[in-house]
Amino acid sequence: MEADPDALARDSPAVRAVKDITFGSVRPSVPVPTLHSRPQIAGMLSKVFEHPFDLTKVRLQAQVLHSSARFTGPIDCLSKTWSHEGLRGLYRGLPAPIVGAMAENASLFLVYGELQNVIRNLTGRPLAVDPTLPQLALAAAGAGMFTSFLLTPIELVKCKMQVQMLVAPSPTALPGPIGVLTTVVRETGLRGLWLGHTGTMIRETGGTAAWFTTKEFVARALLARRDPQPTHAARLEPWESAVSGACAGAMFNLALFPADTVKSAMQTEEDLRPRGARAPKTTFWATARRMYGLQGVRGLYAGCGITVARSVPSSAIIFLIYDGLCRYFE
Repeated sequence: MEADPDALARDSPAVRAVKDITFGSVRPSVPVPTLHSRPQIAGMLSKVFEHPFDLTKVRLQAQVLHSSARFTGPIDCLSKTWSHEGLRGLYRGLPAPIVGAMAENASLFLVYGELQNVIRNLTGRPLAVDPTLPQLALAAAGAGMFTSFLLTPIELVKCKMQVQMLVAPSPTALPGPIGVLTTVVRETGLRGLWLGHTGTMIRETGGTAAWFTTKEFVARALLARRDPQPTHAARLEPWESAVSGACAGAMFNLALFPADTVKSAMQTEEDLRPRGARAPKTTFWATARRMYGLQGVRGLYAGCGITVARSVPSSAIIFLIYDGLCRYFE
């Protein structure tokens, strides 16, 4: 979905950033585009709802490099986590994505809108004319790449917390997000906060481009079914919002899922399989080759099924709410 031309023309970048931080929706594992003020309670609730499934994904990804698997699949992982760790275990690591999501979305949508402005200026395209899909993809890819620098430290803390109970005998001795953050900085310096950044950048750059363009492509196709020449002001029906959002959610995760798997394995390796202080630092591509050598393509897609299964309805619901609010306020 392209940025709203009226918002781009009316608000300065700083104002739009404040709006996104204060009111912006939180993405349910995929970004939710908004340059207007929108209540973020729905996004926060989606984070709470989805977190056990995200934890399952990370634990399945983290075990790819193990000599023997702890879990046979997502259902087994959820069941064992519930029986051994309870509700608290299912929600380990939740504070990090909740706190970081506001700044994440502000940067994503601010850069996305500004890159659309740059593209419009370079191509001479007026605000009243929708950008082409390749133009949207280019703006989205740039926004995703920029946002990945903010996301990596947040996801590092989240992933480390999500596997803590796999190696710690008691939850009472486990550090919280601040403790994990300070430990990483103390042991590896500030640079250590960006461990696995290559994977985050690949996922966010390609995934965000796939996400925005899929949503817009499906939405435009559905509008064209009702009106072969829809106007810029044409709005989606509720079911059309849900369908286009669901397709976008699936494509975001399917586009470059192996990059996320490698990232999660890198970010949890020292917690699950300590290599020692003198061991050479692993790289993204070296980790990818190890994972492929152990489990092939299947290992690189560990946790993909449950991720797509959760993102399809969540993305559909979020877009249903978002487009409904657009109709209501406009």
